[in-house]
Amino acid sequence: MTEKQWNIFCDFKKELKQKIEEWTERAPKLTDLQKKAARLAKNAEYSFETPVVYNRALNDVQPQDDIKLIVIGDNPGKDEQLKINNRYLVGQAGKIAEGYFRRNPELGVDFRRNVIILNKTPIHSAKTIQLNTIAKLGGPEISGLIKESQIWMAEKTAALHAELGTELWLVGYSELKDKKIFCPYRDTLKASLINRKDAWNRVYVFQHFSMNRFTIDLSEYIKTEKKENARLESNIHELGVLHKKEIFGAQ
Repeated sequence: MTEKQWNIFCDFKKELKQKIEEWTERAPKLTDLQKKAARLAKNAEYSFETPVVYNRALNDVQPQDDIKLIVIGDNPGKDEQLKINNRYLVGQAGKIAEGYFRRNPELGVDFRRNVIILNKTPIHSAKTIQLNTIAKLGGPEISGLIKESQIWMAEKTAALHAELGTELWLVGYSELKDKKIFCPYRDTLKASLINRKDAWNRVYVFQHFSMNRFTIDLSEYIKTEKKENARLESNIHELGVLHKKEIFGAQ
């Protein structure tokens, strides 16, 4: 990173940490709501430790690091919210993503060294779909907080992406569709970048890494479009643009 980029990243990291502390203090009942949502969904018992999760992996980024991707997951799950972790994409989905890039060195990406991992909201739930339950149970206060966190994350992430000159991958697009939980993030991200064409053109949308959906989707695209002889990076970008049009519409 350049000195300017490093300073922008450090400001982002500081603001994010402060905002997460603010949201945590504003919603002391979040943990109880998260527990109730998990019980209603009949999740296996687990320890609820961090209702709003800061990604401590951001503290490991150094000014000399070559950041190539910003990857946007959904929200912190069971593993991510454990105090021993407090890091994003460290569960099964993260391990799949890490393994994918390791098996494809031609992409030139180390998932733990060349990637900044963020989420659409830092508010925890065992499964992303349970954010809807948490919002409903918590009433206007909590539903408003979930929406506010998405808008803030989208605005700040868009600015960071534009300044760092990276690619931005939105993974897990089902909840970005109309009337789904992450519509505020989707609409704010587009509004923040649509007039910054260079940055907007480096936004791609994919299925999630969990359950190998990213890999399966990419493989099916390559087979259907008869792209076996094309460069892997080109295939990934084409698929990311295809899904981007599905989510954001024709640009």
